[in-house]
Amino acid sequence: MPSEYHCVKPRSDCSRPSLQWYTRAQNKMRRPNLLLKDIFKCILLVFGVWILYILKLNYTTEECDIKKVHYVDPDRVKRAQKYAQQVLQQECRPRFARTSMARLFEHQYSVDLPPFVKKGPRANEAEYKYDPPFGFRQFSGKVQSLLELLPEHDLPEHLKAKSCRRCVVIGSGGILHGLELGPALNQFDVVIRLNSAPVEGYSEHVGNKTTIRMTYPEGAPLSDFEYYSTDLFVAVLFKSVDFNWLQAMVKNETLPFWVRLFFWKQVAEKIPLQPKHFRILNPVIIKETAFDILQYSEPQSRFWGRDKNVPTIGVIAVVLATHLCDEVSLAGFGYDLSQPRTPLHYFDNLCMAAMNFQTMHNVTTETRLLLKLVKEGVVKDLSGGIHCEF
Repeated sequence: MPSEYHCVKPRSDCSRPSLQWYTRAQNKMRRPNLLLKDIFKCILLVFGVWILYILKLNYTTEECDIKKVHYVDPDRVKRAQKYAQQVLQQECRPRFARTSMARLFEHQYSVDLPPFVKKGPRANEAEYKYDPPFGFRQFSGKVQSLLELLPEHDLPEHLKAKSCRRCVVIGSGGILHGLELGPALNQFDVVIRLNSAPVEGYSEHVGNKTTIRMTYPEGAPLSDFEYYSTDLFVAVLFKSVDFNWLQAMVKNETLPFWVRLFFWKQVAEKIPLQPKHFRILNPVIIKETAFDILQYSEPQSRFWGRDKNVPTIGVIAVVLATHLCDEVSLAGFGYDLSQPRTPLHYFDNLCMAAMNFQTMHNVTTETRLLLKLVKEGVVKDLSGGIHCEF
């Protein structure tokens, strides 16, 4: 009996390590599979939340009937048109906008900041201090490749030749509908339009002259008709794939399907303009608008979402206009959030309440800035949405 006991016991002791080793080996094999499953679940969750957010923006906003809601007093129409003509008839003051901005914001505004990115060996290091849209850090190669495709990097010669230029920045505000300011807006030297705000069908109110169409990929008009009278297409680059899109537009190439997946809405497949008509907005102007003039906090590393430190295209365009022109006017600006059922745009049925759903822009702070510029006489408000002077 003792001899049998000793023979069995070693067999039992020897079998335990073998079993433990086998179990550990199985667990190690399972860990990569479990990790992949967890990553896949996280991706699905993020994608699901993103889809829900887009659906919320597109389908839960109350619609406004612009014809029924937006009544314009005929007397106001006459006063607005008279005021616009008075602005145009005043003597143009060279460098007035730039010197006024420098006086108001002192060291926060650069008088001689180039409006567009120029070719050169990183001539302006400030352009590469931040990530897009405030700079081109880590995208130096892409920027230089794009600049090689663009034969011109400044204003067209016929505009540079003017000793004093008048700019008007035309916003998309519903306040423009019915004022019939189109003929007056066409008289400005430089007419800046934003994103996909249409001219066709609305020229009576917004004019049909376009010197600059300023936008990012998702905001670019899908209709060819919106480009026919355009002198310059100024691209605002917010993310990596925006560089790919702009290169495809300049080279008249088809954007790959996998690149299109990274845009949050449909983007233009073609822009019927020659390479000489394209420009890249100097990102330092966005940085100057956000961090210096609006005093927003600088970008922080975040897993999800953004701080409200990205200015709207409209306010960026106003600051750009002060660098481009000597006199600056606005039309179609002003978010009156206290009137949620008034039209947001002059061209669609969105209500002002739609602004409550956006999470990127601080329109209250921007409105205070524009009000300051109008009251200080730096810019003129032709439609009275910021501060009515007629």
